[in-house]
Amino acid sequence: MGWRDHSTPSRQGRRHHAGPSARRRMVVVVVLLGLASLGLIARAFDLQVVRKQFYQRQGDARFLREMEIKVSRGTIFDRNGEPLAVSTPVMSIWANPSEVLDNAERIPALAKALGADPDTIKQYLEQRTDREFVYLRRQMSPAAAQSVLDLDVPGINGQREFKRYYPSGEVTAHVLGFTNIDDHGQEGLELAYDDWLAGKPGAKRVIRDRMGHVVEDVEQVRAPKPGQNLTLSIDRRIQFLAYNELKSTLEKSQADSGSMVILDVKTGEVLAMVNLPTYNPNAVSGSQPAQRRNRAMTDVLEPGSTIKPILMAAALSSGKYTPTGPLIDTTGGHWFFQGHDIHDTHNYGLLSPTGVITKSSNVGAAHIAMTLDTSLMYDTYRAFGFGNSTNSGFPGEASGYLQVGAKWRPLEKAILGYGYGLNVTVLQLANAYATIADGGVMHSPTFIKGGDSDPKVIIDPQIAHELVGMLETTTQPGGTAAPYAWIANYTVAGKTGTAHKATAGGYSKDNYGAAFAGMVPATNPQLVAAVVVDNPRKGSYYGGLVSAPVFAKVMAGALRLLDIPPDNIGRWYVGGPLQSPDGLTGSKPPTAPNIEDAPVEDATP
Repeated sequence: MGWRDHSTPSRQGRRHHAGPSARRRMVVVVVLLGLASLGLIARAFDLQVVRKQFYQRQGDARFLREMEIKVSRGTIFDRNGEPLAVSTPVMSIWANPSEVLDNAERIPALAKALGADPDTIKQYLEQRTDREFVYLRRQMSPAAAQSVLDLDVPGINGQREFKRYYPSGEVTAHVLGFTNIDDHGQEGLELAYDDWLAGKPGAKRVIRDRMGHVVEDVEQVRAPKPGQNLTLSIDRRIQFLAYNELKSTLEKSQADSGSMVILDVKTGEVLAMVNLPTYNPNAVSGSQPAQRRNRAMTDVLEPGSTIKPILMAAALSSGKYTPTGPLIDTTGGHWFFQGHDIHDTHNYGLLSPTGVITKSSNVGAAHIAMTLDTSLMYDTYRAFGFGNSTNSGFPGEASGYLQVGAKWRPLEKAILGYGYGLNVTVLQLANAYATIADGGVMHSPTFIKGGDSDPKVIIDPQIAHELVGMLETTTQPGGTAAPYAWIANYTVAGKTGTAHKATAGGYSKDNYGAAFAGMVPATNPQLVAAVVVDNPRKGSYYGGLVSAPVFAKVMAGALRLLDIPPDNIGRWYVGGPLQSPDGLTGSKPPTAPNIEDAPVEDATP
């Protein structure tokens, strides 16, 4: 009865046993919560302190963007303020590929607005899902681009840009060149003055939403600097005259190509430069490389008899010759020199140095060349710019070719006297004649209005004056350019040239380059032009009959446009009263020579 069963724990004992277990659980919970709190604090510290900049950059990359602020390219004007190249605003459509593909059902409507194939666009985007920016269509008209944006396709956006437009099209194409789709100059003056014209794009930071739309401008990073305008020496009116007349001549003669350069004698400014064939700079993709070549600057030719005034400059400088003597014997019209037949097509007999120019005698020119000191002849050719770039600054300008005088063999020296054995550009030829016209002063040709560089004296002014007088006889009755180079009421001085074209292994017998270079008015030269027609195949191929008329028609218009007063009223000219330098009068111009009888200015070297 008095005993107690010790096998069953008492309530007090049970409480004593359970107490420590609850406390342990509480401690575990508290510890875990503490550790979790510490983890959150550590993570927050890591995010907000340790790696704050990294995550800030990641966030900015998704929402903060730096956008380029496009600037307009500078306008190119002609010398009279007429626009030759302008930039017009356009819109380019771009896409975020992944966003557009997430809404693939909208692609057909997008493709229709873009005028493209839906499958092609989808494939294009699928190949570029790792990007956030791809162009779908560049340089659309603002109205057409807006019709695309109005579809509100997710991931489709527009970007304002500028497109170059050339009002004169193919007429000024070779001078101006063109820009690429990013508005950077690729050829011509667009390339030469790209830094000046292009300006500097600006930049700004913006916030975009997940659709790519700009929702806020944050700050301007770099202020935009628009391109600067450029005023050229080109006169658009004269450029059109030269283009139309050269084009007409090439069509009539079925020639391969042609070039014409017109210079201001007193400044060296290029008033016109035309080449054919040409291209439309507003649609460059449809042109061929041969059409885009500025032949007046990049192509070279053997000048033929147009070099003879430069030979005469050396002859007069030597003191051995004057315009009137001594006489040169060209009797028979042939000179067999070192096994080579240098010939004229007529027997001119005894000719003065002026007569050699008037009749364009190869025999006379070769005889004069062989009497000159080689170094003097070479230095004169070189001083007139042959074998050197004109320093016009035009991209791709050729230097031509003139062998060092010390290497000239006798036969080479003789044929150099009438324009073979060297290569020149049409611009070099025009500039050499401009030097004679300006009293022996050479200017570097320039395409910029008022861009005349430091001129330099090449020959004595008196010699230059005598050369002009000698060249005037070429356009007077009996000269190789009469009457085709005549201009009503103006005196003209110039020189014809007809050169066989070089081919593999020698010279072609039936392919020619027809040239004429001259100056007006001869009594006080203001303008100089050089015309070259390459390989005329129909009708005549002589410089006096093919190129001289181009010179006369274009320069007649240029003289009128520039209001240059006449100096030859009542004297020899086509279609009006005539009076020769000797005072003889007539009722009509002298009969032009038949093609078969026209004087050949050059023979095969």
